Amino acid sequence: MRNRYTLFILYTLILLSCGVSIKAQKLTAQRGEVASSYSFWFYNPQVIPDENAHYPLLIFLHGASLCGRNLEKVKRYGPISALAKGRCIDSYIVAPQNPGGAWNPEKIMRIVEWATSCFAVDTTRIYVYGMSLGGYGTIDFAATYPERVAAAMAICGGGSVKELDRLSAVPLWIIHGTADKAVAIKESDRVAKAIKDSGDDSRLIYTRLKGVDHGRPGRIFYMLQTYDWLFSHSIKDEGRPVCRDFELTVPMLNTAYQDLGTNEDYLHNSFEYHKSRQMPAFMIIR
Repeated sequence: MRNRYTLFILYTLILLSCGVSIKAQKLTAQRGEVASSYSFWFYNPQVIPDENAHYPLLIFLHGASLCGRNLEKVKRYGPISALAKGRCIDSYIVAPQNPGGAWNPEKIMRIVEWATSCFAVDTTRIYVYGMSLGGYGTIDFAATYPERVAAAMAICGGGSVKELDRLSAVPLWIIHGTADKAVAIKESDRVAKAIKDSGDDSRLIYTRLKGVDHGRPGRIFYMLQTYDWLFSHSIKDEGRPVCRDFELTVPMLNTAYQDLGTNEDYLHNSFEYHKSRQMPAFMIIR
């Protein structure tokens, strides 16, 4: 172990002496980085850049309550919050903020193109999930770009685009509470029916959570199985089947936070953390 530690320190010092920038695992705010698009949070899972290591890309679309022009609001729930609470998510993450109105699939795709051009994204493993207004955005984005989305999860939403039948090509999990008073479950019913009417609903999972309201499904963002399910899919999968190895029940929502702790990778591998502690980033070994 000591030899590995010494080698890591030597390797880090060599990189620093050569002027190579080491990007610690961190979260950065991107405002105006992508023209004609949204401001967004970007999460980089790499501690040391490795051109040979390609990671999935996860897109998170929030609900109407987080709309605006203050990116800090996007941390209230979703993957950024899950990371801070201890959920390790081994992927690049983009979490845009919608200033208001419906999500625009083209604007989201511009962020995806930025990420894939700037980072080692595995383009066969691009995922989208969202809740409420973000559930609508998830459906609309996946229906607009079914050939780019490896899997999608739409929570308590619906769909705004006309070509809902295009979703039949995408492994899709729709989740909605039957007691949702903010977005009626009939909105998800309509999407599921359009996929069924297309003649191929083999890639659809539709979970109706009996007695569950609008807010409780938000716990799904903190559950390990959410990411296990999403990341089990790839565009390269022959026939692109949906993974049916997972289920979601109301009791599972009640225990969603039980295995969360302090995500030390998220906290301790960020330059911001090391600066605040006046410690060099390369001295922390995980």
